[in-house]
Amino acid sequence: MNKISILAIALMLSSSAIAQKKPERQMDKSLIDSKIEQSFAKKNMTPMDLWNLSRVSAEGITNDGRTLVYGVSNYSLESNKSEKNLFTVNMQSGKTSQLTHDLGGESVVKIEANGDVIYSHKGQLWKKNVNGTDAVQLTDVPDGLENVVFSPDGKYILFSKAVLLKTYHSPNKFEDLPKSNMFIYDDLEYRHWDTFNDGKFNHPFVATYDNGKIGEPIDLLGDQPFYSPQAPFGGAEDFVWSPDSKSVLYVCKKKFGKEYATSTNTDIYKYELASKQTTNITEGMMGYDTNPVFSPDGKVLAWTSMKTDGYEADKNDIILQNSVTGQKLNLTGHWDETVSSFKWSNDNKKIYFTAATRGTVQLFVVHIPSNWNNRALPAIEQLSEGQFDIASIVGETKDGIVVTSTKMTRAAEVFLFNLKSKTLKPITQVNEKMYAGFKDTKVEGRFTKASDGQDLFSWVIYPPDFDPSKKYPTLLFCQGGPQSATTQSYSFRWSFQLMASQGYIVILPNRRGMPGWGVKWNADISKDWGGQAIRDYLSAIDDFKKEPYVDNDRIGAIGASYGGYSVFMLAGIHENRFKTFISHNGLFDMTSWYNTTEELFFANHDLGGPYWEDKNSKTYNEFNPLKHIDKWNTPIMIYQGAKDYRVPVGQGLGAFQVAQLKGIKSRLVYMPDENHWVLSGQNALVWQREFFNWLKETL
Repeated sequence: MNKISILAIALMLSSSAIAQKKPERQMDKSLIDSKIEQSFAKKNMTPMDLWNLSRVSAEGITNDGRTLVYGVSNYSLESNKSEKNLFTVNMQSGKTSQLTHDLGGESVVKIEANGDVIYSHKGQLWKKNVNGTDAVQLTDVPDGLENVVFSPDGKYILFSKAVLLKTYHSPNKFEDLPKSNMFIYDDLEYRHWDTFNDGKFNHPFVATYDNGKIGEPIDLLGDQPFYSPQAPFGGAEDFVWSPDSKSVLYVCKKKFGKEYATSTNTDIYKYELASKQTTNITEGMMGYDTNPVFSPDGKVLAWTSMKTDGYEADKNDIILQNSVTGQKLNLTGHWDETVSSFKWSNDNKKIYFTAATRGTVQLFVVHIPSNWNNRALPAIEQLSEGQFDIASIVGETKDGIVVTSTKMTRAAEVFLFNLKSKTLKPITQVNEKMYAGFKDTKVEGRFTKASDGQDLFSWVIYPPDFDPSKKYPTLLFCQGGPQSATTQSYSFRWSFQLMASQGYIVILPNRRGMPGWGVKWNADISKDWGGQAIRDYLSAIDDFKKEPYVDNDRIGAIGASYGGYSVFMLAGIHENRFKTFISHNGLFDMTSWYNTTEELFFANHDLGGPYWEDKNSKTYNEFNPLKHIDKWNTPIMIYQGAKDYRVPVGQGLGAFQVAQLKGIKSRLVYMPDENHWVLSGQNALVWQREFFNWLKETL
């Protein structure tokens, strides 16, 4: 609407008020504002709207607790790249300022006591004060620096870089054949996630540091073919300095080849700068040991730990170790849930952590006991509660805990959680104006009975202007993982808000295998992929379709990874419940998948082991989608990324070929540049257009 139209409305309303001789001018202004606001009709969200949203990250808090530094990333579809800048906000006044403006993206490394922000830009370190002084480049290191962590005394720097240790590529191996392009392997772990092993391993390095001048780096792993940070997603959280700056702790899985591919046994190693000696401080702890963090006073080390080697979704506990005596304590071992992330309190007396619970991720606290020999562990208190997720803990101030939070209908923003009122107050509202222009999509929780009598919770998200007297097409969302929670998280691809805005009801069951409903509920899916979890999906949709507003002739099932597997399974057993399917990078043939996936520890634990062992017959037969294709009769669309080595390309291609040969309406969306996800913005928009076009055609 143009300015002239707004002015016309205002004059009309003003004249009407004068004619009625209303003396309250403020009331007239409110009425005018209300009418003008109504003239801007809200709209349904579109895929383009979704990609126009900013992505907010909390980067750190100044020592005085007054200023938050946060990042804002915006995606340019024209360049097909994301650009990130840093901002500051005064947490009392709310005043916001842009800290960085350069192209290339910035991330905070450290905030010093005087308010200087040390940040990474294009692999180099820069410095700029929160008060807006000019930026100063500190380093100019060839190939740049990654995962930088400063020692507490500021005299050393810890960082990582890739080191070439083994030669697998033929032009390097055979100098007389420089135009050859071959890879030669004698062991497993020849590829991981979306890259082939070319002989490069990320290693931690330590060097002296003096105002940007870096001394000769020392490789803490030398010529060992191991990764630290962990591959493929580890970062600076895998490193920590001892409080006295005399040693470094780093996370590493010191295994190679088959041992690496079949194990989750990462350990935390301590490297002494003076003696150059390395010790394993988690020796004998057989699962993942990650995220080491010292208490502010340096007296206690905490980290997260899983017990079982090979079980990547095992219960995650917080372990404490006395820095002097070495005594260990499992702080959350008595609790029937699993920890996501944690943060020490400023007074060293508590640890705040996040965990999935009953369809959300919430904030918890546990006190550090004074007597570790007392078998009675402290009670764990849930601090937050509501229809939202606490996505991360940023830090503690005198006013509360700074966190990031999401909803299914709101991307991440930064909030202050008040410990007294137990409420969230927004600190950033980067996307609020855009969301204010979208029609609301209602989200509700729902319980039903599973086939075994257990209570089964689902989230349901409804279209804008939902009218229960009408009938709506409905989508059953099948979560991946399989031990991943369906909570109030926000996705820029599997956006349930976007799906609902296109006129679909979406139901998201918290089926067996999801954290937040007890350790047993989470573990029950292992070796039972096609069993109770699939029955949970059917129970949820069978109950929901009794609602008069659900069009039983227009129900579809969608999902990725294990969710894609679920779609393939449902296609063979659904008995005409569904009218369409969409599977993204789903597992189609469990036998060929076992032969080609790269993290074999996952397959060995969750499927029970290889298909040639008789004890696993049920997994590779009854729970194998390939074995049920004789009953396939429903339209299906399949997405497949060529660089997905977790669920390799043959899975999607095989399912599409079967559907085509059986004469089933089917479509393949092949993504040659994508892995298990969709990372390109333009590709993601194509993904969403094809997604909704398929639903229009088939639902």
